Amino acid sequence: MIVRIWRGQAEPSRADAYHRHVTERVFPELTNISGHRGAYLLRRAAGDRVEFLAVTLWDSLETVRKFAGDDPDAAVVEPEAQAVLSEYDDFVRHFDLVHASGCALP
Repeated sequence: MIVRIWRGQAEPSRADAYHRHVTERVFPELTNISGHRGAYLLRRAAGDRVEFLAVTLWDSLETVRKFAGDDPDAAVVEPEAQAVLSEYDDFVRHFDLVHASGCALP
């Protein structure tokens, strides 16, 4: 299983808008992609900003390409997200999931 991790930041006044965008639009659309195995949105206060980590689970890098396109290391940041984020990575990191303990994975 591949874990895809991306980071972005928002002003506190715009953080809820980003949260809604991801959980109401992006994550539900991912469920339509064969090979997608789940998604998590992590949030924390980081000084005067709110930091988000989007963590998605995939069968393989090939299935990641169904979402990300030919360059799976490039971030997919829709215009609606760009409009509310103050900073975001234009890249993602992929990890092989090598062990899971005490959690239910898809």
